[in-house]
Amino acid sequence: MRAVVIGAVGSTQVLVEELAEAPEWELSLVGTLPPELHGRHSDLVDMAPLAEKAGAALFPITRTNDAEVLDRVRAERPDYVFVVGWSQIVGPEFLSIAAKGAIGYHPAPLPRLRGRAAIPWTILLDEPISASSLFWIAEGTDDGDILAQRYFHLAPDETAQGLYDKHMDALRLMLREVLPRLAAGEQPRQVQDERYATWATKRTPADGLIDWRDPAAVIDRLVRAVGRPYPGAFTHVAGRKLTVWATRQVTGGHRHHAIPGQVMARRDGVLTVQTGDGLLELTDWELAEGKPPALHAVLKG
Repeated sequence: MRAVVIGAVGSTQVLVEELAEAPEWELSLVGTLPPELHGRHSDLVDMAPLAEKAGAALFPITRTNDAEVLDRVRAERPDYVFVVGWSQIVGPEFLSIAAKGAIGYHPAPLPRLRGRAAIPWTILLDEPISASSLFWIAEGTDDGDILAQRYFHLAPDETAQGLYDKHMDALRLMLREVLPRLAAGEQPRQVQDERYATWATKRTPADGLIDWRDPAAVIDRLVRAVGRPYPGAFTHVAGRKLTVWATRQVTGGHRHHAIPGQVMARRDGVLTVQTGDGLLELTDWELAEGKPPALHAVLKG
């Protein structure tokens, strides 16, 4: 079975590795972002060494539906095209190229959380369960029939990195089940139930700005949702950006009275900060170009 892969992040890496190991599959082409556009994804993975190891050609793609891209993919005569870890919508002409269909991946329990930034939104919404979804790409956004889905629980203190890793593990397991079935001519399909559909909107690095007037639990959730491999939650002190990678809520912190964002204590590299309803410890943080904030400094969010 002949495949083309389009993508640029961790899920793309998992797919390329699994296709390279699958005896029934030949990966002929990997399309990905050119080096000058690598900044589009904070979790970008360089596909060049992966494609080389898999024996596939590497093709830089700026706009998926450009004529030269369509011609290049068409020249491969793929049975399947996988668009995994790619933020651009593919058009009808692109979808018509693969002889047997185009397959996508989404780190959410489709039809829930279609759209962008599914991993941060999963944590921001305090979801107790999530799923990785492989689906047949249609002309809408993440609304094609489900090919495979694997559910798992989230911990109460789940982080973006932890959830990202769970999705990569789930994707790998699904591919090991699905690739042999596709190669054997099977095409599992389950129509998405529109009654349960929700949509997640795009998030940008600016959305990681901390509002210290929020409750400690809300700030902690934001920090966990947008941390590594994403740009991180942040605030400002004395005109400098302070990125917060991890926090810890303080028991009994509501007994203190201070301005939201005020640094109450600094010990062993941990900053204790007043929030809208109590104290929060910043246990992992970094300040751009300068000394740590002074005790009783007010962080601006």
